Amino acid sequence: MSIPHFLLSAAILELTGTHDTEGTWKSSITLPCVYEPSQDFVQQTVIWTLVRDQSPATVFRRDSSGDHILLSRYRGRVSMPSSMPGDVSLEIEKLEVRDSGHYTCKVTWRAQDKSLLTRERTTTVKVVKVAVTKPIIRPGPLGFTVPNGARTSLTCSANGSPPITYRWFKGELGGNTVLVSNHAVLTFDSLRTSDTGKYYCEAENRASSQVMQQSDAVQLTVRGKCPKLVLGGNQGTSLPLYLIILIVLLCVAVVFVVIAVVLCRRKTKKGE
Repeated sequence: MSIPHFLLSAAILELTGTHDTEGTWKSSITLPCVYEPSQDFVQQTVIWTLVRDQSPATVFRRDSSGDHILLSRYRGRVSMPSSMPGDVSLEIEKLEVRDSGHYTCKVTWRAQDKSLLTRERTTTVKVVKVAVTKPIIRPGPLGFTVPNGARTSLTCSANGSPPITYRWFKGELGGNTVLVSNHAVLTFDSLRTSDTGKYYCEAENRASSQVMQQSDAVQLTVRGKCPKLVLGGNQGTSLPLYLIILIVLLCVAVVFVVIAVVLCRRKTKKGE
């Protein structure tokens, strides 16, 4: 006894996917719902519904009139493939914790005899927050030893669920410190010798653990200090570099003048 062609086609139209999946807060997730298309059946509707706290709600619907997002908080965040026959998976962007729940993919087809066939598949989604990791500090192209007056930066980088907030401190870990920035990148437009010192950063996000992580401290060294000249017995009294150069040039000029005068006098004596 042969199996009716209708039953063979119906067997092909089984939905495949996953029963449980986990998504990261603020990231994207795809809920798979796939079937093998059959020429004997035409897809009529695809409906994705969510059950959370025993309250069912229709999230997304595709029919002959197009795609419709029926739950306002999902607008701009959910979509379904349109160029792959048989793939009716649901993609959710910018996951929120309240997106957790039971999502059901319901597909209805019309057979050649005008009868309808419906299949369903449910996936349980849990949205979790990932705590921030210990941050690391990356220097700019010049490294941690930078010439005086140069431009450089230090970047604090950590992994975890966004948004991640950063803070920069100058000083020793556990000692006296000064808050110098609330951004991931600490920028120095024109380095001064006073910028030399230890720096570290902190990273924090709003994960359930509420953990704040600190990086290791790094040493930033600004080289190329201005020369110092001792005047009047006071050690450490410094002059600007251009004044020192001017003084040196004047001294050299005076030496040349003295030599020229001496040579002129010798020539004059020989002429007598």
